[in-house]
Amino acid sequence: MPLPSVRRFAVLAAVAWAAVAPAGLAQAQVVPAATDSAALAAAQVFRHALSLMGQPKYPAGFPHFDYVNPAAPKGGLLRLAEDGTFDTFNFVVPRGTPAAGITLIYDTLMAASYDEVSTEYGLIAEGVSHPADFSFVTYRLRADAKWHDGTPITPDDVVFSFEALTKNNPNQRFYYSHVVKAEKTGERDVTFTFDQAGNRELPQIVGQLTILPKHWWTGTDAAGKPRDITQGSLEVPLGSGGYRIKSFVPSRSITYERVKDYWAKDLNVNVGKDNFDEIRYEYFRDDTVMLEAFKADTYDFRTESSAKNWATAYDFPARADGRVVLEMFENRASGIMQAFIPNLRRDKFKDPRVRRALNYALDFEGMNHTLFFGQYKRINSYFSGTELASSGLPQGRELDILNSVKDLVPPQVFTTAYTNPESGTEESRRANLREASRLLKDAGYEIKSRKLVDAKGEPFTLELLISSPAMERVAVFYKPALERLGITVTIRLVDSSQYINRVRARDFDMIVSGWGQSLSPGNEQREFWGTEAADREGSRNLAGIRDKAVDTLIEKVIYATDRADLVAATHALDRVLLWNEYVVPAWTLNYTRTARWDRFAHPPTLPTFSFAFPDIWWFDPAKAAKVNAVGPASGGANSSGTSK
Repeated sequence: MPLPSVRRFAVLAAVAWAAVAPAGLAQAQVVPAATDSAALAAAQVFRHALSLMGQPKYPAGFPHFDYVNPAAPKGGLLRLAEDGTFDTFNFVVPRGTPAAGITLIYDTLMAASYDEVSTEYGLIAEGVSHPADFSFVTYRLRADAKWHDGTPITPDDVVFSFEALTKNNPNQRFYYSHVVKAEKTGERDVTFTFDQAGNRELPQIVGQLTILPKHWWTGTDAAGKPRDITQGSLEVPLGSGGYRIKSFVPSRSITYERVKDYWAKDLNVNVGKDNFDEIRYEYFRDDTVMLEAFKADTYDFRTESSAKNWATAYDFPARADGRVVLEMFENRASGIMQAFIPNLRRDKFKDPRVRRALNYALDFEGMNHTLFFGQYKRINSYFSGTELASSGLPQGRELDILNSVKDLVPPQVFTTAYTNPESGTEESRRANLREASRLLKDAGYEIKSRKLVDAKGEPFTLELLISSPAMERVAVFYKPALERLGITVTIRLVDSSQYINRVRARDFDMIVSGWGQSLSPGNEQREFWGTEAADREGSRNLAGIRDKAVDTLIEKVIYATDRADLVAATHALDRVLLWNEYVVPAWTLNYTRTARWDRFAHPPTLPTFSFAFPDIWWFDPAKAAKVNAVGPASGGANSSGTSK
């Protein structure tokens, strides 16, 4: 099964998984120095899109994205499921658990294209301008952009949003740390100034900023009490997006309704999108109950993370007669590192030989056969599944980059291609455990009274913290091999809220989690592996990596000058991360497994880099009628037709 991500850590993390191929950006007009906003505006040349991978595919004024159905009908209810619970609608502060789908109610300055890599087009912003040295960026807002109460979206809202997010959310503050100020520079213009030149990604990640209504957050609630953006709240917030909150039951469910007079419904980036009249999320505390609820037609669509479920759990009448469709969609837009992640902040994990020993103890081949029905392959790169994954030995530009940090990296980086231990036979499993024992001995551990102890006689203990019952099967499989090494292992299954809080506070020995990677890595690499993020609560540097060579290579990635340079720098970073044995790589499947009740339709050709559910799908009354004719949907919720 793919390992669970800590996806609620950064509900609105400005992870622009994008970075540095400059062809499209390099043609930007150089903006002369200006002493006032009027002169600045006069000097700028605005464009409709930004791309880090060459020129944007779609010209100014394009009618709609190629992959949408511009005549897609509007209507119907989409029912989705979430695990755990929610207790706030305020995603700004990293406390509490925001409601699923909350970003449906908000717009961003720019909108991503699903058939291009790292290209964005104007949404709230009608134009964007930056100089050739990328030292600042100016966004010009659309005159007709409005909040749901009819109030215009203004530069003051944008400045307020930037300041609120970076002041109150450590992840946002770190991610936008190179933006030194945001200021209104015209009637509809906002300029973001950077503390450095040459960071080609900064103009684009600013465009992904979610915009909040200043007048609402600085106003009072129904009881006349001033609102406080630093606190969690279940007051229904004001938004500007294609949906608004219709109703909710705290911790149990939330329903969004389509805003029929949405200001941007006819904008080219939105044509063919936002097709459901309502989107509802139901919460479940147990994965098994959630699966059974799907089979009982309590909700419509699920992604299946369990190989066992995929192989065995969908043998029921609705699947047999075609009312439920199982479909796998290839993942072309991203790579991944999923892993068992030891907490390097704890002394027992600081020796790479110890971490390598934990890798030798993992019997992936046996696990894949016994638990996963042979569906997975072992991950051997932090950028698995992409051209950014390192392989073989370094050469050319990659070798030059690695030589610049030669004295700071393991020597194997230059001499040996990284591989995980293989355990396809009983003989190889025994050999792996012998090698693990040798590594632990070399690291200063020995066996006393059948327990692994350090030089002080302290036993080596390991608590594996998990939040999913499905992952408990994996932990139970891993545990005996670790115990054969003399390690005292505890498996701690906790609820999602406790799990999130413990990981935020770095209160764990080992977790199972992962990092998604785009085809254009950039500034987010600092958040994943950078020293500055290692001890920041809630950062995505889950392992606590502090490494000068890694920091240096991250900067090589961010400041790469072209695609070839980016690939070489990323290969170098990948190779150094691997050979430091920071994690025990797990496994992956380069597809997303989905199950759905057959009430929906989509364009005949889906975009290259996403199957875009539910963004460009729609409710199909004819299909729904066939499904409901055999057995009515739970609650009869999906019998609605289309609307305007």
